[in-house]
Amino acid sequence: MCRSVWPRGRKPVYTYSLKQGIEDGFLAPYKVVRIDLDKDLTGWRPEKGKLDKHGREIEDRVYNQRDFDRTLVLDQRTQLVARKVTEFLKATDRYQKTIVFCEDIDHAERMRQALVNENADLAAEDPRYVMRITGDNEEGKAQLDFFIDPESRYPVIATTSRLMGTGVDAQTCKLIVLDRRIESMTEFKQIIGRGTRINEEYDKYYTIMDFKKATEFADPDFDGPPMQIDEPHGDEPPVPPDEGDGADGDGAEGGDTAAGETGEAGQPGEGGLILDPPLGGTRRVKYVVNDVPVWVVAERVQYYAKDGKLITESLKDYTRKAVLDEYASLDDFLTSWNAAERKKAILDELESQGVLLDALAEEVGKELDPFGLICHVAYGQPPLTRRERAENVRKRDYFAQYGEQARAVLEALLEKYADEGIAPIEDISVLRVQPLNQLGTPLEIVKLFGSRDKYEQAVRELESLLCETAA
Repeated sequence: MCRSVWPRGRKPVYTYSLKQGIEDGFLAPYKVVRIDLDKDLTGWRPEKGKLDKHGREIEDRVYNQRDFDRTLVLDQRTQLVARKVTEFLKATDRYQKTIVFCEDIDHAERMRQALVNENADLAAEDPRYVMRITGDNEEGKAQLDFFIDPESRYPVIATTSRLMGTGVDAQTCKLIVLDRRIESMTEFKQIIGRGTRINEEYDKYYTIMDFKKATEFADPDFDGPPMQIDEPHGDEPPVPPDEGDGADGDGAEGGDTAAGETGEAGQPGEGGLILDPPLGGTRRVKYVVNDVPVWVVAERVQYYAKDGKLITESLKDYTRKAVLDEYASLDDFLTSWNAAERKKAILDELESQGVLLDALAEEVGKELDPFGLICHVAYGQPPLTRRERAENVRKRDYFAQYGEQARAVLEALLEKYADEGIAPIEDISVLRVQPLNQLGTPLEIVKLFGSRDKYEQAVRELESLLCETAA
């Protein structure tokens, strides 16, 4: 996807929306996690004579979301945002590429340090785990190409303000965190465009974590960035549409040279006070307060639906509807599941419809495999754990038809399923890992069943039995 730009005064020849791109399979769908913090909603007013941590008396007024990290820093708010981002990564994948958009350079640096503190183990392994990539930071900018390289593991988390808002093709970025006020639809679309790129070698379903109500923008077509196909005329340079849309809440122009991204932006001034760049010729003081607690008061999830809308409902309800759209009854689902040579193909298809199986498993709170989750949530089947399913198979004396060594292999596969789920036992490379590799080489194990076809047939029968325990 390219940026929404076209020659001055001319309209695009053709517009390709994010909604259409997702439906066509070229762009990644997404979910939105909206997190509301108490001070953002109710504001904060300092008591009379309140000093910030640098000893400066704080102006007596109500500070709200527009002020936070611009004229007032609540250290505990920064820490809470970093903690929520880390909780999400720990529940999904701690190495998924993540961009955190902040108000300015100072905010990006504080957020970087807060994320390092929350992820001290991985940051100790490699300091590039969290990097600040802003216009003033040569070390961070030098890592930008590595961040967007699908083959490069580091950096994993990038904190920024505006440098990465446009023109960054982050094909494996799976989490975009918005902790910056965005009051322009154009800028919003450009920012979330960092996550829409798809690399066919990597699974892609990305998440927007919104702390600043940025996703409240309503687009009648779709809340996403359009792809423009333009025809420039002569030497006329392309310019961003609707000049001024990139302005932030204080009127500073967006882009890499915006307030908070150039010169002294967000740098400490005299006495450790943070001084922002001039807006209208004067610099403003940023108060820093470290003793005001901040709490999460609401957290909800929105999902991309087939009709191109973002919907808010429980993950269970959304999953139930999506599965029933594909498989009207349990029998329909079981027939397709048993007929599939690889179960992963069915799971991949459901995930492409926005069914988030990992998050669903966390919500259900039991060690269910994807099959068990679907049967339980969509069709009301008992929530049998993987181990309970394995024990049910053992009770059926299924292994009696095989010789002693072949039974040992099937027992090991069943235990592997109980520990890790269905995917490992579908892949014949499982024979090369413990405990299977202790029973012989892959060739020797396959010969215990007579041939590779007969081994694979035995595995399919095992999978069918695991399914029947739920039917």
